[in-house]
Amino acid sequence: MNARKLDEALDLIAEIPDFPEPGVLFRDLTPLFGDPEAFALVIDALGDAVGDVDRLAAVEARGFVLAAALGYARGLGVALVRKPGKLPQVAGRVDYALEYGKATLELPAGSVRAGERVAVVDDVLATGGTVAATTELLRSEGAEVTGVSVVLELSQLNARSRMPGVPVHALRTL
Repeated sequence: MNARKLDEALDLIAEIPDFPEPGVLFRDLTPLFGDPEAFALVIDALGDAVGDVDRLAAVEARGFVLAAALGYARGLGVALVRKPGKLPQVAGRVDYALEYGKATLELPAGSVRAGERVAVVDDVLATGGTVAATTELLRSEGAEVTGVSVVLELSQLNARSRMPGVPVHALRTL
């Protein structure tokens, strides 16, 4: 993997101030997704970090894009962790705190099996609430969470403290 090219790809991430609320600096991966070479570099780098797993878990919505591409590249299925009201059958549900509010996530029934080794894939790790909630949902179904792979980690928010014992790999840490 060419580290310089990966850095250039990650430089495509846009910073949007005061979105979705005043005081929040949103990291937008849309420009990265729109560049085929940059997107391929990011998927390859995430794939290197995931290791030996049976399945990926993706967090709505940008995590879906990343995990779907990575799942295809690695021959893995993807469990899509959703916002409430989107699933006909729900295995589990968890409420959690966001950097700027509260949210709920649901796991589709039958999307993971007990004993499966699952890696969580998302775009940005901020406070860790979303990823910690996803980890909780997966474990409630008997899955083993092997780690978390993200494109960007905002280290000043100390998300890793919310997931003790879960390895976190970020392509870029701010």
